[in-house]
Amino acid sequence: MKKFFAGLASLLLLAEVVQFYLAASGAFDTAPREDAFSPHRALGYVILLVAVVSVVVAALARVPGRLIGTMGLAAGLVLMQSLIFEIAKSFGEGSEAGHLIFGLHAVNGLAILGVTLRVVLQSRQLAWQRAEFRATRS
Repeated sequence: MKKFFAGLASLLLLAEVVQFYLAASGAFDTAPREDAFSPHRALGYVILLVAVVSVVVAALARVPGRLIGTMGLAAGLVLMQSLIFEIAKSFGEGSEAGHLIFGLHAVNGLAILGVTLRVVLQSRQLAWQRAEFRATRS
Protein backbone atom coordinates (compact mmCIF):
# COMPACT_ATOMS: atom_id res chain seq x y z
CA MET A 1 0.00 0.00 0.00
CA LYS A 2 2.94 2.32 0.67
CA LYS A 3 4.17 1.79 -2.89
CA PHE A 4 0.71 2.61 -4.20
CA PHE A 5 0.75 5.84 -2.19
CA ALA A 6 4.21 6.70 -3.55
CA GLY A 7 2.96 6.05 -7.09
CA LEU A 8 -0.14 8.15 -6.55
CA ALA A 9 1.96 11.02 -5.18
CA SER A 10 4.26 10.75 -8.20
CA LEU A 11 1.26 10.85 -10.53
CA LEU A 12 0.05 13.96 -8.72
CA LEU A 13 3.43 15.62 -9.19
CA LEU A 14 3.38 14.83 -12.90
CA ALA A 15 -0.14 16.26 -13.21
CA GLU A 16 1.02 19.46 -11.49
CA VAL A 17 3.86 19.87 -13.99
CA VAL A 18 1.37 19.40 -16.83
CA GLN A 19 -0.85 21.98 -15.10
CA PHE A 20 1.91 24.59 -15.38
CA TYR A 21 2.24 23.77 -19.08
CA LEU A 22 -1.51 24.18 -19.60
CA ALA A 23 -1.48 27.51 -17.76
CA ALA A 24 1.30 28.84 -19.97
CA SER A 25 -0.36 27.44 -23.06
CA GLY A 26 -3.66 29.09 -22.11
CA ALA A 27 -1.95 32.42 -21.43
CA PHE A 28 -0.57 32.57 -24.97
CA ASP A 29 -3.59 31.11 -26.73
CA THR A 30 -5.53 33.37 -29.09
CA ALA A 31 -8.84 31.74 -28.15
CA PRO A 32 -11.15 33.50 -25.68
CA ARG A 33 -9.86 33.22 -22.11
CA GLU A 34 -12.64 30.86 -21.02
CA ASP A 35 -11.77 28.41 -23.82
CA ALA A 36 -8.01 28.84 -23.52
CA PHE A 37 -7.95 27.91 -19.85
CA SER A 38 -10.59 25.14 -19.87
CA PRO A 39 -7.98 22.29 -20.00
CA HIS A 40 -6.11 23.97 -17.11
CA ARG A 41 -9.32 24.25 -15.09
CA ALA A 42 -10.38 20.65 -15.83
CA LEU A 43 -7.01 19.25 -14.79
CA GLY A 44 -7.20 21.38 -11.65
CA TYR A 45 -10.32 19.50 -10.57
CA VAL A 46 -8.60 16.17 -11.27
CA ILE A 47 -5.58 17.30 -9.23
CA LEU A 48 -7.86 18.21 -6.32
CA LEU A 49 -9.52 14.80 -6.47
CA VAL A 50 -6.19 12.94 -6.63
CA ALA A 51 -4.79 15.04 -3.76
CA VAL A 52 -7.77 14.26 -1.50
CA VAL A 53 -7.68 10.55 -2.44
CA SER A 54 -3.94 10.57 -1.70
CA VAL A 55 -4.59 11.77 1.85
CA VAL A 56 -7.00 8.88 2.38
CA VAL A 57 -4.58 6.37 0.81
CA ALA A 58 -1.75 7.71 3.00
CA ALA A 59 -3.85 7.12 6.09
CA LEU A 60 -4.84 3.62 4.94
CA ALA A 61 -1.20 2.83 4.16
CA ARG A 62 -0.32 3.85 7.71
CA VAL A 63 2.45 6.18 6.66
CA PRO A 64 3.81 8.45 9.40
CA GLY A 65 1.41 11.15 10.55
CA ARG A 66 3.70 13.93 9.42
CA LEU A 67 3.59 12.58 5.85
CA ILE A 68 -0.21 12.35 5.98
CA GLY A 69 -0.26 15.94 7.21
CA THR A 70 2.05 17.08 4.44
CA MET A 71 -0.19 15.42 1.87
CA GLY A 72 -3.15 17.13 3.55
CA LEU A 73 -1.31 20.44 3.22
CA ALA A 74 -0.89 19.82 -0.51
CA ALA A 75 -4.63 19.07 -0.83
CA GLY A 76 -5.46 22.24 1.12
CA LEU A 77 -3.21 24.33 -1.10
CA VAL A 78 -4.88 22.86 -4.19
CA LEU A 79 -8.27 23.80 -2.76
CA MET A 80 -6.94 27.32 -2.13
CA GLN A 81 -6.30 27.72 -5.86
CA SER A 82 -10.03 28.01 -6.52
CA LEU A 83 -10.45 30.38 -3.61
CA ILE A 84 -7.68 32.65 -4.93
CA PHE A 85 -9.29 32.62 -8.36
CA GLU A 86 -12.73 33.52 -6.99
CA ILE A 87 -11.39 36.31 -4.77
CA ALA A 88 -9.42 37.80 -7.66
CA LYS A 89 -12.46 37.54 -9.94
CA SER A 90 -14.62 39.33 -7.37
CA PHE A 91 -12.53 42.48 -7.82
CA GLY A 92 -13.64 42.63 -11.44
CA GLU A 93 -11.92 41.88 -14.70
CA GLY A 94 -8.96 44.11 -15.36
CA SER A 95 -8.71 45.54 -11.85
CA GLU A 96 -5.25 46.00 -10.45
CA ALA A 97 -6.21 44.46 -7.10
CA GLY A 98 -7.60 41.41 -8.91
CA HIS A 99 -4.37 41.00 -10.87
CA LEU A 100 -2.27 41.27 -7.72
CA ILE A 101 -4.36 38.67 -5.92
CA PHE A 102 -4.45 36.42 -8.96
CA GLY A 103 -0.65 36.47 -8.99
CA LEU A 104 -0.90 34.45 -5.78
CA HIS A 105 -2.43 31.68 -7.89
CA ALA A 106 0.96 31.08 -9.54
CA VAL A 107 2.88 31.44 -6.29
CA ASN A 108 0.52 28.98 -4.59
CA GLY A 109 0.99 26.63 -7.55
CA LEU A 110 4.73 26.64 -6.89
CA ALA A 111 4.07 25.90 -3.22
CA ILE A 112 1.86 22.96 -4.22
CA LEU A 113 4.62 21.67 -6.48
CA GLY A 114 7.21 21.94 -3.71
CA VAL A 115 5.04 20.26 -1.07
CA THR A 116 4.11 17.46 -3.45
CA LEU A 117 7.75 16.93 -4.39
CA ARG A 118 8.55 16.56 -0.70
CA VAL A 119 5.75 14.00 -0.32
CA VAL A 120 7.01 12.06 -3.35
CA LEU A 121 10.57 11.91 -2.06
CA GLN A 122 9.53 10.87 1.44
CA SER A 123 6.93 8.35 0.31
CA ARG A 124 9.30 6.69 -2.16
CA GLN A 125 11.99 6.46 0.49
CA LEU A 126 9.50 4.94 2.92
CA ALA A 127 8.11 2.44 0.40
CA TRP A 128 11.45 1.26 -0.93
CA GLN A 129 13.19 1.30 2.46
CA ARG A 130 10.71 -1.30 3.66
CA ALA A 131 11.23 -3.41 0.53
CA GLU A 132 15.03 -3.26 0.90
CA PHE A 133 14.76 -4.20 4.56
CA ARG A 134 12.68 -7.26 3.74
CA ALA A 135 15.05 -8.27 0.92
CA THR A 136 18.11 -8.12 3.18
CA ARG A 137 16.39 -10.20 5.88
CA SER A 138 15.57 -13.06 3.47
